[in-house]
Amino acid sequence: MRRNRTFFAIGEEPLGKIRGHDIELYLDLERPYPPMLRRPPYPESLKTSKQIEKNVNELLYMDVIRKIGHNEIVEVTTPVLITWHDGKSRLCGDLRELSNYTKADRYPIPRIPHSLDKLAKAKYITKRDCMKGFHKNGVKPNHMKLLRIICHMHIYEYTRLPFAIKKCTIPLPKDDEHNISRRNIRRLDCSIY
Repeated sequence: MRRNRTFFAIGEEPLGKIRGHDIELYLDLERPYPPMLRRPPYPESLKTSKQIEKNVNELLYMDVIRKIGHNEIVEVTTPVLITWHDGKSRLCGDLRELSNYTKADRYPIPRIPHSLDKLAKAKYITKRDCMKGFHKNGVKPNHMKLLRIICHMHIYEYTRLPFAIKKCTIPLPKDDEHNISRRNIRRLDCSIY
């Protein structure tokens, strides 16, 4: 854990982050983008509006989103939704339309049965910060403009990987690209899904 301490929330940082592997998003289309990628906010009830404010403030504090400046060009906006589970709310962008235009990664995440096979002989199994697990990966600064959300308060962009993105790329060093499965998987101490 000490070797990977930046992954965990320690001290002043309220949320850990995987360093050095920021996400990239590539679209299958050129500018100008279709109108479906720039949408206004959805109508909100008073209850939903208050929950959006609460969730936005929490994500700002955790450095998961940042406020967009008034002079920045905005080409992509996604309305926010509040999802409810057991009385708790979670803010997420309606990124379904954006996911239709993103290019798939050459190295997709492992299938669940393969991950469970790896855990079959494990001595210890633990879960850490599962609620905020998606927000562990950063997004490269020049790719954040595609992850903009809009609500009644303002326009924000994700600085970390949000929920609901189906296809994104985690860049690997060029010398490791072909040897990743042989060299690194044998020494795998944990499986993160």
